[in-house]
Order: sequence, then C-alpha cells, then structure tokens
Amino acid sequence: MNYKIIGEPMPVVICDLNAGESMITESGSMSWMTPNMKMKTSSNGGIGKMLGRAFAGENMFQNIYTAEGGNGQIAFASSFPGSIRAIQIAPGKELIVQKSGFLASETGVQLSLHFKKKLGAGFFGGEGFIMQRLSGEGLAFIEIDGSAVEYDLAAGEKMVVDTGYLAAMDATCTMDITTVPGIKNMMFGGEGIFNTVVTGPGHIVLQSMPISNVVAGLNLGKSSN
Repeated sequence: MNYKIIGEPMPVVICDLNAGESMITESGSMSWMTPNMKMKTSSNGGIGKMLGRAFAGENMFQNIYTAEGGNGQIAFASSFPGSIRAIQIAPGKELIVQKSGFLASETGVQLSLHFKKKLGAGFFGGEGFIMQRLSGEGLAFIEIDGSAVEYDLAAGEKMVVDTGYLAAMDATCTMDITTVPGIKNMMFGGEGIFNTVVTGPGHIVLQSMPISNVVAGLNLGKSSN
C-alpha cells in the first residue's frame, strides 16, 4: 500500500492498494474510491470490541474496503481543519490517541479502549476518561486538530499540556494531572484549573486547535449575541 497526504488545512489521505489489500475505517470516513474497492461492514472483533469502540468515541461497526480484481484507490478526508499523520504500529510500539482521532488503517491494526490509570487524569486531563489504543501491526492514520507539533521525551522528562492539546502519545508515556498553582491563577488566569502532565519516555503529538476549544468558543459567541 502506498499513500499520499495532501490539502491542509482540510487534508485527505489517498491510499493506493494492490489487489487483495484492505483498509479499515469507521463508518462514514470514506471520501472517494475506485469502483473495484468493495466494502464490508464488520463488528471486527465481536460485541466486546464493538462496545469498546463506542466508549472510545468511534462507531460500533467498522468498514473494511478491499481492492478486488486489480489495484484500487481509496481516500479518507479529515473531519475538521487540521492534519493527518501516518503512524507505523507494531508490537511494542502501540499508540494512545484522543477520542475520535482514528481515521483509517491497514487491517493488522487493532483499535481498543485505553483507560487512564487515575480517575483524576481521566476526568480533568482534557479529553475525558477514555482514550483509544492502537495496537497490532500496520500503518494507521490519525486526525490532528489544527497543526501538529511533535516532541520526543526522554525517560522522566515531562511536558505540561493545557486541556485538549494532547493528540497522541506512545504507550510508553504516562499522563496525570496537576492543579494550576494559586487560587488567583485558577480563578482569573483564564487557563482553567487543571493541566495534563505527560511523562516520557516516548513520542508525543500536540495539536494547536482542539475541536473542544472551538466548540466552546462558538457556544460562547452564541450566548453573547
């Protein structure tokens, strides 16, 4: 499978598949394809995996597209202005991504729940208690809200991230929350009460325009009119 990502700030990944190759995506993500790409809707793992995907912000069913009778092409577009990143998943190189961050992947990639170990990190760390874990083996495409900024954290190295700006991290990283110091800072600083703290070792991907912030800004604009 070959691919190219074009068109930011509304990017699309165009995948060229050899005969017999397949791609997995959540329902509704396909943008265009050649006529020989055949779709099959599947639970892809049974009721447990279906419920897990639902809790992680994805659809319960997944669509599998296969090139039949020759080479095929299929495209998946981002649902929000931002970036698409291609990530190679392999045993020992699992990835944790924000809810609804998964766009598409090769069939060897598995999507499952990732529970943060501490309830505080889940409820106040930015994107809810549940994230997504990409495991198995193959190429996966994830959506980034806005522009992507990437860092490699050494063992024990930390990055303090404001709510919603963590898009993805290696499974070797850990995350927790910390309160903003000082009552005045909490009340009047405009940065909220909590920050997410990500600790290495591992690679992290931050995003410049979390969709949650955009929605909050739109709602604030409506209420002021």
